[in-house]
Amino acid sequence: MTIGNQIWMHKNLDVTTYRNGDPIPQASSASEWLGTKSGAWCYYNEDSTNGPIYGKLYNWYAVNDQRGLAPAGYRIPSVDDWTILGSFLGGESQAGTKMKSVSLWATPNGTNSSGFTGLPGGARNSNGNFGNIINEGNFWCSNEKSSSDAFIRMLGTNSSSLRLFEYRKNWGFSVRCIKE
Repeated sequence: MTIGNQIWMHKNLDVTTYRNGDPIPQASSASEWLGTKSGAWCYYNEDSTNGPIYGKLYNWYAVNDQRGLAPAGYRIPSVDDWTILGSFLGGESQAGTKMKSVSLWATPNGTNSSGFTGLPGGARNSNGNFGNIINEGNFWCSNEKSSSDAFIRMLGTNSSSLRLFEYRKNWGFSVRCIKE
């Protein structure tokens, strides 16, 4: 979908292979997720029925893998790409409402007037635990903050903002791609 001068995927990423065809390992237990320093994905709560709705959760090692997580013609958006999106939607303090889907949130306040259809896909933390499936939509950025942290953009159930945070690279978040 086109928002301003950008073209975004309409759904969260839901792939099991890198662009070159190599498989991305599925971490189907907390012990498999814990301490991984290579690309991995999972379904929220290890429940495959969440995949068609929310897509998969990926760690940043998958996001940053040289084999390419984004499909051909797309890339992982940078912090600046998200900033441009927020600015086009009237500023980051109010962009979240325009980006969120109108349903599936614990406290619905999204209009989806942008067409982005941001979903509350939750997260998997570095210990392998899941949380916030109906409260937060978290999306990896391509930028790293340090050797251990990278940036995400977050939509929250009780917020109208598109927020910027940094998290450990071994957390699991959604991915939304942008056209190259």
